[in-house]
Amino acid sequence: MLARHRQSLILQAVRNDGSARVSDLTQQLGVSDMTIRRDLEVLAKDGLVEKVHGGAVLPGSHVGHEVGFEDKLVLERPEKSVIAHAAAALVRPNTAVAIASGTTTFALAQCLLDVPGLTIVTNSLRVAGLFATSHGPESGSVVLTGGMRTPSDALVGPVADLTIGSLHFDTLFLGCTGLDPEAGLSTPNLAEAETNRALINRARRVVVLADHTKWGVVSLASFAPVDKIDVLVTDAHLPTDARSALAGKVGEIVF
Repeated sequence: MLARHRQSLILQAVRNDGSARVSDLTQQLGVSDMTIRRDLEVLAKDGLVEKVHGGAVLPGSHVGHEVGFEDKLVLERPEKSVIAHAAAALVRPNTAVAIASGTTTFALAQCLLDVPGLTIVTNSLRVAGLFATSHGPESGSVVLTGGMRTPSDALVGPVADLTIGSLHFDTLFLGCTGLDPEAGLSTPNLAEAETNRALINRARRVVVLADHTKWGVVSLASFAPVDKIDVLVTDAHLPTDARSALAGKVGEIVF
C-alpha cells in the first residue's frame, strides 16, 4: 500500500471517530507501529491531525483532555517496563526519592519495593498504595503530599504544593504527556503542571521517564523546559531527530 493511500485511510479513521490509536491502526492496515507513527508525523505537519500519546486526534480536540490511569496503563507496556528497570538502577539505598504520578513512574515504584531505607515522597495514590505494606525491617517511609485528586490518581493543587515546598529529595522521577524541544514537558492538567514544577524545584536531580510516543506531543500546560532534565530515560525507538534535538540540552539520555 502506498504511503499516501495509507495516510488517507488514517485520516478518514480519525475524522470518523474523532481519534485513532496506533495499536488499532497497525492491525487495520497491517503495518508496524513505527510506520503508523511516521504517517501521523506527516499528517500532523500538514495540520490534519494532532499527535497525542498512543495515537492522534482531530486538531484542537485534545489539549484539555486527561486520560484515566487504567486507560494509560495499557499503553506501551513493554517500553514502560524496560524504562522502569533502567530508572531503578539510578536509585541508591537510604536516599530520599520523589515519585510523581503516572503509569511509567508506577512501574518504577514496583521495582523499588525491596530497596532498603528509602524515603518515598509521592503525589500518587497508586504509588503510596504500593509502599503501604511494610516489606521488611529495612523498609523506608512514605510521605503522601495530599491535595485534590485527578483522573490519573494524582494529588495536586495548593495543599500538595505547600507540602512539597517544605521538603528536599535526592532524586525526582516524573513522567509527562508530551515532550517537545520547544514546549518542553507538558500535561493536560493545569494544577498538575504546577505541582510538577514544585517537585522539580525541590529535587537535586530530575529524572524524566518518557517512552518514544511522547516525543513531539504538546499538551495544554508546559511545566519545564527540556534543559531542566538531568537524566532522560527512554526506549530505543526514540527518533533520530529527537536525539539530535535533545543533545546538549538534556544532561544524559539513557536508552
